[in-house]
Amino acid sequence: MTTQFSFLPFIVYARNRNSSNIFSEMGVKEKKAAKKNLKNATAKLSVSNNKTEAADFLPLEGGPARKLPKQNPPENTATVLYVGRIPHGFYEKEMEGYFGQFGTIKRMRIARNKRTGKSKHFGFIEFESPEVAKIVADTMHNYLLFEHLLQVYLIPPERVHPKLWKGFNYRFKPVDTLQIERTRHNKERTLEEHKKFVEKILKRDQKRRKRIEAAGIDYECPEIVGSVQPAPKKIKFED
Repeated sequence: MTTQFSFLPFIVYARNRNSSNIFSEMGVKEKKAAKKNLKNATAKLSVSNNKTEAADFLPLEGGPARKLPKQNPPENTATVLYVGRIPHGFYEKEMEGYFGQFGTIKRMRIARNKRTGKSKHFGFIEFESPEVAKIVADTMHNYLLFEHLLQVYLIPPERVHPKLWKGFNYRFKPVDTLQIERTRHNKERTLEEHKKFVEKILKRDQKRRKRIEAAGIDYECPEIVGSVQPAPKKIKFED
């Protein structure tokens, strides 16, 4: 017959006698039961001492309960938004009118091609209030607009590039390359410049003739008619 021990009398008994003598007088099963009761009693006593504070962490082997330190959530200070997959036709004026419904826009820019001025379909918006920026990011992310799902993300202040807003209020004007080429072609040339101009034309014509002959085509190219002297662009008549 196995003797049953309650944990409180065993603690009092353990204080008065040596623990080695106690365990020597018990059997194997009684020793296991006594150790288990001792651990449970220690855990209950430690919990009862800390009733005023709720324990967040309880050790596995019945040690004292511990309260985890309170961690305050980080304060949101991000005001800059990245907006991706901007559809065609939804540019600065349209974006300012649409996103201005949420709050005051401080700055805004759309990435554009330096040569053609066409939109690269992504941009950045800065609001005056971090709360408004957070609402816009939560509301407009994956919003379907003209068959495009907008991608809107908050950019932490430490990740904002220092040159992001350089020239943000500049409205790009595409370069008229046709007008530039027309002006270059029709400019007044000196005698040396006109001579080099005609030589380049004759050199290109010789290369063209050789390519035609190498292709086995029997074709007589017409001669280039020109003058070494430049044609006058402006003529002044004396009175």
